[in-house]
This record gives sequence, structure tokens and C-alpha cells, in this order.
Amino acid sequence: MSTILTDRQAEELNKAILAYLGVIGAQKTLTTFREEGKIAPSFDDATRKKYEGLLEKKWTSVVRLQKKVLDLEQRVQSLQSELDSTTPTSLLRRNQDPTSWLPRAPARHTLQSHRQPVTCVAFHPIFSSLASGSEDTTIKIWDWELGELERTLKGHTKAVVDVDFGGPRGGTLLASCSSDLTIKLWDPSDEYKNIRTLPGHDHSVSAVRFIPSGAAGSPSSGNLLVSASRDNTLRIWDVTTGYCVKTIRGHADWVRDVAPSFDGRWLLSGGTDQTARLWDAATGEPKCTFLGHEHVIECVAIAPPVSYSALAGLAGLKKTPPLSSSAEFVATGSRDKTIKLWDGRGTLIKTLAGHDNWLRGLVFHPGGKFLLSVSDDKTIRCWDLTQEGRCVKTVEDAHDRFVSCIRWAPNVVKDVPASNGDANGALTNGAAKKKEEEAAKQGIRCVIATGSVDLSVRIFA
Repeated sequence: MSTILTDRQAEELNKAILAYLGVIGAQKTLTTFREEGKIAPSFDDATRKKYEGLLEKKWTSVVRLQKKVLDLEQRVQSLQSELDSTTPTSLLRRNQDPTSWLPRAPARHTLQSHRQPVTCVAFHPIFSSLASGSEDTTIKIWDWELGELERTLKGHTKAVVDVDFGGPRGGTLLASCSSDLTIKLWDPSDEYKNIRTLPGHDHSVSAVRFIPSGAAGSPSSGNLLVSASRDNTLRIWDVTTGYCVKTIRGHADWVRDVAPSFDGRWLLSGGTDQTARLWDAATGEPKCTFLGHEHVIECVAIAPPVSYSALAGLAGLKKTPPLSSSAEFVATGSRDKTIKLWDGRGTLIKTLAGHDNWLRGLVFHPGGKFLLSVSDDKTIRCWDLTQEGRCVKTVEDAHDRFVSCIRWAPNVVKDVPASNGDANGALTNGAAKKKEEEAAKQGIRCVIATGSVDLSVRIFA
């Protein structure tokens, strides 16, 4: 008898083995085993039926449990290392303060259904919907809270390269762009029907963003969309008519990414010509060119006003720019493995080095203190702008392969009076800043989505 099992357990195991031998038709072995295992004659064919499948079930559940144990051990290890590096006060503060929340492994959900690398993700501004685009030509709509696939949108004939939610007030649309040279608009309120296709670019469309509106001094009504393309141009579209209202030329090569400022006044683009450029969205005139990267610029981001105080400190400014102004600071990420922080006049403030591979995505923390980046080195890195841009956290193996994109869930919409008062900036900057920070803190959703070449989307929450 086995020294590990009790007599009763050993007897049960022998019966399960006997039943398994019967199932696979190993009659000779069965007879020998019955004798050597001293199994009572009362164990007949009818009794054996009860034990059939028992061994297989136990075997598969052991493998499943082993995997679970490994996952849990990994999680305990990462939580332990986090605990070791925190003080009781910072732990307390972090639990309460969304402005210092940072993503950590493991992801809450891993969403799998795409058949080719995931290229882009975007959150619905109100509902818990997330769109992801892929080289498999489809867009998938997920419920990020439940981690479930809701629907698949088909229409593009080549890789979907970017997606974004936005559009006229009260009429949210989903825009997508593709290597098939088109931009498509989908209506979430009507089963995500493809309501319009915008042709016009002469090459792959690499990025698409709705231009926000409603901020002080913003002329647009929320129905404008900007796209960047491999045809070296940016185009501005009116989504209600489908017309291209402006073509912006200036880049000498493929425009890889574009980001509008929070008030829709400025557009920041970056591309293969190793430059980033700031444009006046209303006129299409260039305001500034950012020179310094040694390789293709893959991603760009405009700093939100809530991060001005941290960035002004980093830039050595005595006075923080007013919160009503936009595009005061920007960030660019490149294949040269660095992130560069600039002021809105093109002066380089800081170069952040740490990634071991191409940069793929940048997002400013809605709390204003951090910048997050993803890269082909499979990590998410968190840079603290109040600590000279130091990398304070790395989520190793955020995905199994290159991480292609990152988005932060939009803040919960609350009716907060504009931070710049009734008459543009009538409030003192200090009071405005406090109000802005409070509003930001209340509305922050601690949710991030990333997409990867490993065909999955991950939700860190």
C-alpha cells in the first residue's frame, strides 16, 4: 500500500484505475491489476461504471489547480514586494487617493477574441464599453467591467489601426481608421451601425481622434475629427456631413499619431520624419516643431492642465501656466526608446530613458502627477513628474508580447463649473487650481486598457 494514502484512499484509487483500464480496453492489464491490487470480487461491472471518468476528472482538475496556484503565488509575490516598499501612511493614502493609483499586475481581465495583433483601444465616455481594433480587420466592443465580448464590427477590408469615441454632445460616435485608406463612423446608439465612410487619404490612416469642444474659446461644436496618415498629412473632418474641411501639410513623411488639446485649439502630431509638430486646429498653421528624437516618433500626448504644476516644477518655471491655457506641455515617445517632455514652445524639458524597446503609447495620469508609457519591451512604466520624471513603477510582462497601445478610462462626467470661472480666468489661479484638483480627484476612474501583439486586451483596474 502507498505510504502517502490511507488504506481507504488507496482502495478508491485502485478502483478508479481499474475502471480506466476497462474504458481503454486493456483487458490483460485489468485482470493482472485486479489480482495484484487485491480488489474484492464484489467490484463487478456495474460498480465499475460508477468509477468511470473519475481518474480523468481528477487529472484535469489537478492541472487546473496547479495553474491557479502558480498564478496566486505570482500575485502574492508582487503584492508582497509592493508591501515591502510601502510605508503604512502611503498605503493608507493610496487606498483613498485615486490621484496616486497606478496599475499593477495581474490584470483584472484579459480579453481574447481577436485573431491578429491588437493595434488600438478606446473607452466609451459614459458606458463601460471598450472598443479594440486589430490587424484582423475587425473592431470588437467589450464590457470592460464584466470582461465580456459584446459584439464584433466588420466593415474595414484591411487592418484597423486606431479607434476613438467622441462626437457631437449627446450623440457619441465611434470612429475607426484603417490601412484600407478609409475612416468609418459607427453609431453606438443604433447597434453600432456603420453610418458613414470617409475616403480621402492617399495611404494608410494611422490615427484618428475626435476634437473636443465646449472649453472656453473653443470654436468647434464637437463634430470635428482629425486623422493622421502615411500620406504625410493630417485631415480635419466634419462628422455630420462627412466632408474633409481642412488638410494640414508639413510633415516630410508618415504621420504616425495625433492628439488634440482638451479645448480643441491645438493638434500635436508626430511621425517617421522624427519630428513632432503643434498646429493651430482652426487655421492649420504650424505653431512649433519639436526636434530631438533620433528615430521615428510613434506616439504623442498633450499634458492636461491638472499636470501643469508638476511639469512647471520640472521645467524650472517660477509660475505655473493658467489652467485655462492648453498645450503648455507635451510628451513624445519614439523608437529611440526614449520619451521626451517639452514645453509648448519646443524647448526640451526632460528625456525619460528606461524602456528597452520602441515606445508605443503614452498617457498622462488624470491626477496630474504621473505619465504612463507602454513599449515593445512588454512593460508599462509609470514616471513621476514631481520627482524629476523618475520611473517609480514598472509592470513587468504586462502582456506576453509587444504592448501596442494604452488608454485611460475617461473621468466620470460630473457637472463641475469650469475651473476658469465665468470670465475666462476670473477666479484666482490658486482657487481655480484647487477646484480643478478636487473635480479631477472625484471623477478619476482607476481603469487602464492595453492592447498587444499577443492578440489580447488587458484591463488593469
